Amino acid sequence: MRYADGMARLKDLRGRIGKLREEMRSAQAAIEPEEVSDYEFATLKGPVRLSELFNGKDDLFVVHNMGTSCSSCTMWADGCNGFYPHVADRAGFVVSSPDDPQTQREFAASRGWRFPMVSHVGTNFAQDMGYRSSHGGWLPGLSVFRRDGGRLTRVSDARWSPGDDFCPVWHFFDMLPGGSKGWMPRFQYG
Repeated sequence: MRYADGMARLKDLRGRIGKLREEMRSAQAAIEPEEVSDYEFATLKGPVRLSELFNGKDDLFVVHNMGTSCSSCTMWADGCNGFYPHVADRAGFVVSSPDDPQTQREFAASRGWRFPMVSHVGTNFAQDMGYRSSHGGWLPGLSVFRRDGGRLTRVSDARWSPGDDFCPVWHFFDMLPGGSKGWMPRFQYG
């Protein structure tokens, strides 16, 4: 296929993706929020409740991160670190993992992460939100919560996996001949 023809085809496909996103936003708006408990998390400053994580906003993003053992979750969090100030201007934002608060602090410092972190270790939070596998492991993703007075609801969530819309690295690789060629993230690169 000639370059110009291929680029025209890609332009058409990207336009169709844009229309699908519009449909997704409409479907999202029609979903009835589900009420959730005011979960308690561990932090270095002591326990904190879900209701306290909104940072003065009505909405809250909670990233479900698998912790220090997952290089893919680390890559997603590295990306979140870049856009964190922009998102945090509109809504609360926090990363939740099963790691204890001290481990979180040390790992975050080694990566230069600026966003707040909470530990869900010893709670049912990840499981109740659907981010615990049938084998007992953790799953990555994002849940969005809304605070309306004393009522907390989850209004949306999305599971994360390689190639998803939440990590642009995969989309950059899609533009290379051969795509990612089996590439997987690492904690450090040479």
